[in-house]
Amino acid sequence: MTNPLLLFFARPSTRQHGVRRPRERVRVPTEVPSTDAIFLVLRRMRTPLVVLVAIFSISVFGLALIPGQDGTHVSPFDAFYFISYTATTIGFGEIVPFTAPQRLWVTLSIYGTVVGWAYAIGTLLSLLQDAAFREAVATQTFRRRVLRIREPFFIVAGYGQSGRAVCAELDEAGRRMVVIDSDKDRVDKLSSDQLNADVPGIDADASLPGVLGLAGLGLPNCEGVIALTDDDVVNLAVVMCVDLLRPELPVLARCHSRVTEERMHDFSAAAVINPSDRFGGYLLLAMQRPTTFHLVSWLMSSTGTPLQARREDKHDGRWIVSAEGHFREEICHDLSRAGQEVEWVDPREGYPDLAGATGFIAGSNSDTLNLAMAEHARLVDPEIFVVVRQHSIERRALVRALDIDSVYTPSDLVASEVLARVVTPTFWHFVEHALGQDEEWATVALQRLIDRCGRKAPERDLVTIDLRNAPALTRWVRSRDFSLRDLLRDPEDRNRMLAIVPLVLVRDGVAQHMPDEDTLLRPGDQVLVAGRLGALAAMTPVLLQETAVEHAATGRDVPATWVGRVVARAAERRRIRRS
Repeated sequence: MTNPLLLFFARPSTRQHGVRRPRERVRVPTEVPSTDAIFLVLRRMRTPLVVLVAIFSISVFGLALIPGQDGTHVSPFDAFYFISYTATTIGFGEIVPFTAPQRLWVTLSIYGTVVGWAYAIGTLLSLLQDAAFREAVATQTFRRRVLRIREPFFIVAGYGQSGRAVCAELDEAGRRMVVIDSDKDRVDKLSSDQLNADVPGIDADASLPGVLGLAGLGLPNCEGVIALTDDDVVNLAVVMCVDLLRPELPVLARCHSRVTEERMHDFSAAAVINPSDRFGGYLLLAMQRPTTFHLVSWLMSSTGTPLQARREDKHDGRWIVSAEGHFREEICHDLSRAGQEVEWVDPREGYPDLAGATGFIAGSNSDTLNLAMAEHARLVDPEIFVVVRQHSIERRALVRALDIDSVYTPSDLVASEVLARVVTPTFWHFVEHALGQDEEWATVALQRLIDRCGRKAPERDLVTIDLRNAPALTRWVRSRDFSLRDLLRDPEDRNRMLAIVPLVLVRDGVAQHMPDEDTLLRPGDQVLVAGRLGALAAMTPVLLQETAVEHAATGRDVPATWVGRVVARAAERRRIRRS
């Protein structure tokens, strides 16, 4: 019988069963339903400027036509000069003594130009407060900020809880991003969040191709799109736009329903994360293969998270699900598929009867109600397995205080899976491999990590053996042996191993999971390691310094300077000749 858990984690895309039909390559649009700021200024200021120019022109020509004291006329240039400094309130004085008609005309011109200036300035101030103008200016500013990005970047659509968590981790990893969200208040949080890099953000509809184009979808340094909005339709539209306009780019998206998930797969989404469905899969994993669940969840948690003691409860039996919406449908479907007896109760109808129940799931749309139901379940049966759905991370401390067996936080689940795929894709391949192994393999892998790294979640790093990332090591392995075990030796004492475990060795596109530490390294290899942060930093000299590489490989203490190494080699050659 096929394991339903493996079917869940390896759900195929419908696109895999068909042939991708060729499409015409279409330019990524960058036009959005917003007017250009300059055009708005010209359109709104057209009438005031015409009025001001007309008043100014009439004043100049009127003054030039009125005769002076000796019957002569002021030249048009002199009239223009005089009206200019008079109408601008500078007021140097009369060019020549004016007659009464000339002074009357100048008086009228002054009041006329003041009215014209007041009209123009009032219109301009009104324009600056206009929402359309401010949106146009923000759009142009956003466009310039995106174009100034020179590094590879991701487009993140949606800056809710999941989006903020993903952006924070991407920023911590030194990756650039551009944010789109329809909620202006969320976009404004970009300026208050303590991010290291300048993150361009715009409040707009991410489902529009022009908005994605404005965010840099068509730029060559765009390396992917992450759709994390709360609207399945918008996320589906983002997946469609990327697949149709930039099919070579990966797109990761969240959704809430199986129908939307299948539609996203039709457009070749790199990953579709349905948090309710995914949580059901992890719950089944904890029930059917607890060691594998412990290994995977621990490695995917934040660095430094303690490894929780595993409960040996028997999860098979009757499950009470007090939940609503998509979560209720998904969790009941997954438990039933695993052969469990499932009973659904409406959380609005009071506390359910938990007599004889193995597990209880509090999954209403209210965090407060879920915590209350969880506490009641523990009071009724202290041994019952309790699962709580947590909408907001703001109440995380209360959930921790209640000591819940399993907590479902959609934003955390989505963020952790997205980051595992984006920041270290090789690590996600390891997770998928671990999910396909048996409990014995998981037990050995978990114990190996605990023995070497301790019981706190390790940091992960990908070591690439090339001249850019590991020049000294690359030159060494071109002609001499250097094993994976040598890479893990302490540069100061090669007999002591660093608190690091190799998880994956990628060679010529083929991955070896939990590789043998006696494996010899080659140029171009990639090694995914997990270990303590200090240990990962201690491994750096072996990658960069010739002396550290030779000491790790042979045990010889090599002088740090070039002259010292030359002298040492000469002494070694003399010793060999004498012997």
